[in-house]
Amino acid sequence: MSKLIKPEGYQPLLDVKQTEQGIKRIKDFFQQNLSTELRLRRVTAPLFVLRGLGINDDLNGVERPVSFPIKDLNESVAEVVHSLAKWKRLTLAEYKVEPGYGIYTDMNAIRADEELDNLHSLYVDQWDWEAVIAPHQRTVAFLKDVVERIYAAIRRTEYLTCENFPQLRPFLPEKITFIHSEDLLKLYPDLSPKEREDAICRKYGAVFLMGIGGKLSNGQKHDGRAPDYDDWSTVAENGQTGLNGDILIWYPILGRSFELSSMGIRVDPEAMLRQLEIEGKQERKELYFHKKLLNNELPLSIGGGIGQSRLCMVLLHKGHIGEIQASIWPEDMRRQCAELGMHLI
Repeated sequence: MSKLIKPEGYQPLLDVKQTEQGIKRIKDFFQQNLSTELRLRRVTAPLFVLRGLGINDDLNGVERPVSFPIKDLNESVAEVVHSLAKWKRLTLAEYKVEPGYGIYTDMNAIRADEELDNLHSLYVDQWDWEAVIAPHQRTVAFLKDVVERIYAAIRRTEYLTCENFPQLRPFLPEKITFIHSEDLLKLYPDLSPKEREDAICRKYGAVFLMGIGGKLSNGQKHDGRAPDYDDWSTVAENGQTGLNGDILIWYPILGRSFELSSMGIRVDPEAMLRQLEIEGKQERKELYFHKKLLNNELPLSIGGGIGQSRLCMVLLHKGHIGEIQASIWPEDMRRQCAELGMHLI
């Protein structure tokens, strides 16, 4: 409960009916824009996968997946996905998607270990996307181009939302600023990673924070990343490590930085072997997904996830993600949110 942000003087600008209408318009419009910008086609995705294949996203490596035994598979255990980071790459290979094209899907997950607050819910919904790239596109310049395309789709969606609901005013800046996590550390050496994100987002409004997963010059990581999807250890042409990052914005309603997307160029076999060794996870080389990657049976790719409820929350100017999605919240949190004018669905 200590993590609940209580925005002073908060008043929802849309009632429940308008909010539901806004959610649908945002989701319909944004996914069409994303598909057009990145040449993605929609595919159907699983809610759960079998344990032991190395397909589920390990996030920071400590979150426990929701799991259950399957009667008709001799009690084999299935896990509700954390995200579809690795499943999408398998699907690109299965569908024989060519370079320059990709897929997107609605990803629904349950993350039972989330600490519940204004942004974090047990229920996670995002657009998971993945596109095939050529070897020469594994560069910072290509990554930045894709980020700018995604950010342009977000701003177009913001404009449409404000046109539909004139009581809303756009606040996202025209351009997104790029900065590496090492440079951010040098700017704010005395701040924690979260405080550094707040500071840079307050300054620029929208930031793509690059190079997340590896250790920085202070011996610490900015944030954790699994070793087997994003490439966070390759030394790029600018001399810095990492071909991944997060899209962050400054959210004035809560007075903090706000992550909308985590994405990046994915590991090739060399990068995955290096990152598995760094993280002490070499045993994963024997898993299904990892064998296929090491045998060059999976295409090079770039991909990520974009929070659906989070994007709707920002564009509809809401103070709590529970105003956008139906989930379970502590009764004390529901009471406090009701007192603040935040109606949790």
